[in-house]
Amino acid sequence: MSIPFRVSTSRRTAASSTDARFVQPRSQSWLYRYAARARFVDLIVVLTAVLVALVVRFGYDLTHTFGRFSWSAIIAALLIAVSWFAMLRVTQSSDRRVLGGGPTEYSRVVTSSVMTFGVFAIVCQLLNLSIARGFLAVAFPLGTVMLLLSRWGMRRHLVGMRKSRKYLERVLIMGGVRSAKPMIDRLQQNPELGYEVVGLCVPIGKPSDPEIIESFGYEIPVFGDFSDARSAVALSGATTVAVTSAEVLGHSAMRELSWDLDDMDVEMLVSPGVTDVAGPRMMVRPVAGLPLLHIDKPSYQGANQFLKSAFDRIATSLLLLMLSPVLLVCAIAVKVTSPGPVFYKGERIGVGNEAFPMWKFRSMVVDADKQRELLATQNQGNGVLFKIQDDPRVTRVGKFLRRYSLDELPQLFNVMGGSMSLVGPRPPLREEVETYDHVVTRRMLVRPGITGLWQVSGRSDLSWEESVRLDLSYVENWSIMQDVLILWRTARAVVKSDGAY
Repeated sequence: MSIPFRVSTSRRTAASSTDARFVQPRSQSWLYRYAARARFVDLIVVLTAVLVALVVRFGYDLTHTFGRFSWSAIIAALLIAVSWFAMLRVTQSSDRRVLGGGPTEYSRVVTSSVMTFGVFAIVCQLLNLSIARGFLAVAFPLGTVMLLLSRWGMRRHLVGMRKSRKYLERVLIMGGVRSAKPMIDRLQQNPELGYEVVGLCVPIGKPSDPEIIESFGYEIPVFGDFSDARSAVALSGATTVAVTSAEVLGHSAMRELSWDLDDMDVEMLVSPGVTDVAGPRMMVRPVAGLPLLHIDKPSYQGANQFLKSAFDRIATSLLLLMLSPVLLVCAIAVKVTSPGPVFYKGERIGVGNEAFPMWKFRSMVVDADKQRELLATQNQGNGVLFKIQDDPRVTRVGKFLRRYSLDELPQLFNVMGGSMSLVGPRPPLREEVETYDHVVTRRMLVRPGITGLWQVSGRSDLSWEESVRLDLSYVENWSIMQDVLILWRTARAVVKSDGAY
C-alpha cells in the first residue's frame, strides 16, 4: 500500500535562514572512488591479458625478441599494455557519467581495444616490424572480453548495492512540482539508476500543487525556493542538483548556480524536458552564447539498417548451429506428447504494417485460437494483450517450453528470412495494431524482435503503457551495443524465467 505524498514545509524557514558562510565544500562522492577502482581493475586486466598471451605464444622463455629491433618480448608486451591502458583513459571509458549504467561504458571499452590494436598494426606496418601474430591473436580478444566481464561484474555488484539503497547519489531537485514529478517517480521507483531524491526546491511563490503532490506516493521535503539552493544543498546533504524548470530559473541564475555548486563539489544536471532519448542522439550546440540541445533523428535507416541486418544474420547463423540439437529435441517432444503439427504459424504485423507468418513450436492444443472467446473473462493481460497465467489450452510440454522461451526458437528462421530481428519491439497481432494511436505506431518503424527491452524488463508482468514506452525507447535509441546487452540480459531472464507464462 502506497504512502500518501506529503510536502514538508517545516524546514523552509530553516533553509532560508541558514547563512551561506556555514556551507562547507563537499568531499568527493563514492562515484570518484568507484571510477578509480574501475581504472585499477582495467590495469590489472590488461597486464594479465598481455602476460597470458606471452606465455601462450612463447612459453616461459620471455627473452624471445620482437621485430627487427630485437626488442625483448616482455618490453614490447609492456609497451602494448601501457598503450592499451592509456587508450582506455583517452576514450574516457571510466568517466563517472557513463559508469554503472547504459551501453556507453561497454562501447568505449571495445572502442579503446580496437583503436589500440589498430594503431599498433599501422605502426608495425609503417616501421616494417615483425610482430608475432599469435601473441596479438591471444592478447586482443582475451583482454577485450576480460575488460567487458570485469566492468559487468562491477556493475552487477553496484546494482545490488543500489537496490539496498546504498551507493546512491543524493539528488536535490529544483523545479515546479509538475516538471519534477516524472523525474521523482522514475528515480524513486528505480534505485538501480543510482539516484535518491532527498529534497525539492520550488519556484518562488509556487510552494506546492496539492493535486499533483497527492499522486507521488512518497514523502519528499521542500527546502524553500530557488533562492535557497546553497542552504538546501547543505541541509539535505545532496551530492547532485537536478534542475527541471530551467526556464523559470533563468539564464543568469542558472550560471550563478553552476558556479556555487562547483565550489561545493556538487554535480549539476539539467533536464531538457524530453524522455527516453539516449545520449548519443543528443548534443549541446552553443548558439549566440545559448546552449541549445540538438537531438538527432533515430538511426534505423540507411547504413545502420544494413549493419543491423548483417549483425542479425551472422548471429542467427551461429545460434542455429549451436542450438540445432535443442531444436531437434523440442520438435520431437512436441510431436510425441500431443496430436497436431510441430510448429504453430501465427500472423503478425511487421515493419511498415506488413503481415508475415511468425513461427513457434506449438505449445497449445490444436485450434486453441478458437477457444479464446470462451476464456475472455479469465484474461490477465495488460488490457491489450491476451494472457492467462494458467492457460488450460497449454500442453504439458508447452508449459515447459514457454517457461524457458524455447517455443520461440523457430523465430530464428524468421530472422534469417528478414521478417524479424533478433532484437526489436514485440511482434503484434493485427487486432492490436488496429488499436494503435499515432504514438504507438512508431513501433512499426523497425522489424519486430525475438527479444527486446520488454523481454528483459518484466515480460508478461509489464503494463501496456510500460511495454509501449520500452519499445519506443528502443526504436528511438537503437545501437549495436544495445542489442548485444539486450541479448545478454535475455539469456539471464530466460534462465530465471521471470514473467514468462
